[in-house]
Amino acid sequence: MERVVGVGGIFFKAKDPAKLKAWYRDHLGLPADEQGETMFATQGDPGPCLVWSPFPADTTYFEPSTSAFMINFRVKDLRAMLAQLRAAGAAVDDKVQEAPYGKFGWVMDPEGNRIELWEPPAASSG
Repeated sequence: MERVVGVGGIFFKAKDPAKLKAWYRDHLGLPADEQGETMFATQGDPGPCLVWSPFPADTTYFEPSTSAFMINFRVKDLRAMLAQLRAAGAAVDDKVQEAPYGKFGWVMDPEGNRIELWEPPAASSG
């Protein structure tokens, strides 16, 4: 049986793709290639790269977003990223969650999608 060995991409609809790509570039540092896509190399990465996790249909974890998805991005310094986003006027959740597997914070993008930012523990942050 063939099995999935990774995620090839995250794709979603946007009201203004060019504006949204610019926001992600300017505020989260995501570069885009000539097709407007962001690709992350994982080869040689010592830490956890991506978690795929289905949530129950009635989860409230993505709120206040009404989207059916949430993107999790790994960051090196969560508090610095959240401060940067606040300074840029982004809607940043005041809550920061600390757990043995890392620190988590949240921000809403301009289209109302909740983004989870994850700082893995120091030994896994790469």
